[in-house]
Amino acid sequence: MTIQKNKAIIALGSVLALLLVGLTVLLVLEKKTNRELVEEFQLEKEDLENEYTTFARQYDELKLTVANDSLSVLLEQEQLKTQRLLEELRTVKSTNATEIRRLKKELATLRKVMVGYINQIDSLNRLTAYQKEVIADVTKKYNAASRQISNLSEEKKNLGKQVALAQQLDATGITIVPQNKRGKTAKKVKDVVKLRIGFTITKNITAPTGERTLYVRISKPDNDVLTKSSANTFSYENRELAYSIKKYIEYTGEEQSVTVFWDVEEYLYAGSYRVDIFAEGTLIGSGNFSLQ
Repeated sequence: MTIQKNKAIIALGSVLALLLVGLTVLLVLEKKTNRELVEEFQLEKEDLENEYTTFARQYDELKLTVANDSLSVLLEQEQLKTQRLLEELRTVKSTNATEIRRLKKELATLRKVMVGYINQIDSLNRLTAYQKEVIADVTKKYNAASRQISNLSEEKKNLGKQVALAQQLDATGITIVPQNKRGKTAKKVKDVVKLRIGFTITKNITAPTGERTLYVRISKPDNDVLTKSSANTFSYENRELAYSIKKYIEYTGEEQSVTVFWDVEEYLYAGSYRVDIFAEGTLIGSGNFSLQ
């Protein structure tokens, strides 16, 4: 009886020993598993932190590409939300699987929002690029049209000058004869009582017909102009010039001879004199003569 009892005790002890060994093995395995899970959660948390950090930086980059103020405000709000969630993640323990899963879902939502903004920004940029192309094209056409108008205006101006030149009268064959009191050619300056000035207005079928006013200037050797009155002036190149003789003619477009006289009432001295003829503010002929 005693022997059987001892055998039962030994068997029970063996079973308990086996149970203890098995329990110990299970505890070791469970601890290893828990440690591996903790490490996995920690890695997952670090990955999430890196993704959140990347998202926050990407918002900075996106804001640099946006010129739209309203869109910039929305991007700023999303960036602040990303930074807030990142701070929450940093305070969560690696073993808090529930919070980590929630923050992971938040990250997925942020990713969708960012993709939407990227598409929107891309569309705006394409639209802006197209608008710039349109503006550049319109500007190019406008500049081309402006140059064309400017060229036409210049051509018109040049044509106007050519027409004006074509219509301009021309005085040729200018002769100046000093006369004495008998109407003969004076030999000496002291005998001169009159100057007879003759010239020809050439034929010009393009010039308008009608009454024309001719101005004759007689300049002495010292360039002083012979004139009967200081009020006898006409306009030439934005200034007033004194004239010696004013002559009205009826121009018909055909060649026309003109003769005018200057009565000498002032002292004349020997030297080279000059005669200039003007019509409608234009110098149409010049000649020189000498008195001895």
